[in-house]
Amino acid sequence: MAQSASDFQHQEGQIGAGLGGPEDPEGPSGIQARTPRQLFWIRFKQDKVAIFGGCLVIVMVILALIAPLAANITDHPFDQQYRDRLSAFGSPMGPNSEFIFGNDDLGRDVFVRTLYGAQVSLKIAIFATGIELAIGVSLGIIAGFFRGWVDTLVSRVIDLILSIPFLLLGIALSVTLGAGETLVVGIIAFFGWPYIARIVRGQTLSLREAQFVEASYSLGAGPGWIMGREILPNLVAPIIIYSTLIIPQNIVAEASLSFLGVGVQPPTAAWGQMLASATQYVTAGQAWWFMVYPGMALFLTVLGFNLLGDGLRDALDPKTGR
Repeated sequence: MAQSASDFQHQEGQIGAGLGGPEDPEGPSGIQARTPRQLFWIRFKQDKVAIFGGCLVIVMVILALIAPLAANITDHPFDQQYRDRLSAFGSPMGPNSEFIFGNDDLGRDVFVRTLYGAQVSLKIAIFATGIELAIGVSLGIIAGFFRGWVDTLVSRVIDLILSIPFLLLGIALSVTLGAGETLVVGIIAFFGWPYIARIVRGQTLSLREAQFVEASYSLGAGPGWIMGREILPNLVAPIIIYSTLIIPQNIVAEASLSFLGVGVQPPTAAWGQMLASATQYVTAGQAWWFMVYPGMALFLTVLGFNLLGDGLRDALDPKTGR
């Protein structure tokens, strides 16, 4: 007996479903195709430690942004001195209803200054990281792509910069030019870009031998097109990862310079500067809050960026086992 057209279509649909056809988009094994972006989010969401680090970063950024609001609510400008709130011996007073984090050696609000310190540290670290990326990525791609004497020249410049003591140059320049935020950004970026250039150079040396680069050459593409449209997009993942890992290093570098007195200068609030002022009191067993609160803010910010960077590295790495 001849089959009707509807019966034939019904059987065809069943066969197609069993073979992973239109009615079974996941295929016979139940595996659903996912884009690299979807795979990244799946891996990242499974990493609870990375999510915790991201939350820490978001909280610190929000606290930095609301620093002026906190100063208005408490009516305590970050540079306002309340010497009448000091103890009878002129030492800082502990946390109370007026100063929830206590005050410092000049009577200033430690809570407000800690928030402003977050603003200063994040601003300097982000600006310095941006400059490092611009210089390091550009020179790294050029050195790895052209190789030869260009690679040799860039590599020797990198070796020269890395041989200069970081703190020694910072102290010398601050004495000569005068310390300030601009100088701190310049010093950090000057010493930071060689590390990025080395990483990008190594990645470029591998990518320039890839088949898609050879195909671009065969189609008549020039070096500028290949570096900008073929190699650079494939470096986005490592650049993002390294950026999240270098920002906390720059925060620590800024705090170190400020701690030594060659970074951000008073009355601007900076974590390193606050820690330096608190040292004499903590050494004498007094005013623990003066060091603990800015120290904890510095620790949590650096920890958050490091955890987030590790999570991004694992999520973006296609060889990860998760």
